[in-house]
Amino acid sequence: MSDLLNFLNDNSGAFNVLFSAVVAVATVVYAVLTARLVRETERLRAAATEPALEVTYRSCDEAMSLLEIVIKNIGSGPAYGIRFAFTADSATPGAEALLKPLRELKSFQTGLNVLLPGQEFTSYWTDVRQQFEEKTKTIVTVTTTCRSATGDGYERTHVVDLSELQGVSRVGTPPLLSIARHVQKLQEDVHKLATGFRRLSVDSYSQVDRDKK
Repeated sequence: MSDLLNFLNDNSGAFNVLFSAVVAVATVVYAVLTARLVRETERLRAAATEPALEVTYRSCDEAMSLLEIVIKNIGSGPAYGIRFAFTADSATPGAEALLKPLRELKSFQTGLNVLLPGQEFTSYWTDVRQQFEEKTKTIVTVTTTCRSATGDGYERTHVVDLSELQGVSRVGTPPLLSIARHVQKLQEDVHKLATGFRRLSVDSYSQVDRDKK
């Protein structure tokens, strides 16, 4: 035991240096880990308020050839001060027919004030039965800019390629549209009965009629 104590006393200076080195290394590692944690926290906070705009199109339920332009915020935060710019990769009449309704739409001229997370803006765009070949060969590029809740600016470029519609077909009627049409027909029938435009055909039987049978 005394030998161990003598060894420790004789080498106390070296042990102090070694201990100080270990503490220094641990401090550096802790500082690096803390810095990484701070950066990750900042990224998570930014992601929670970051908007992400997506521009695409979809067919109307009433007719597959009728297209709507769709602007949707798929991010986690609201998008403010949204602005749009539209271009096409060609100068054909079909390309102009696609760009004209977009550029004339008031919401796209002045922009949108805000789109909340999951919220979308839609508007009728075009009927691809008209100038089908030219329209489906046109690629429309949409550039969007917006601000997040923290004031950070975002810019994205979206490609809308209508050639995806070539060869596409639909079978049957969408369920919601079918239900809506049946409800409308039922409402029209009830209205005709209520206003007397159409009368119910009723066969009435008396007790005498029943006795004869």
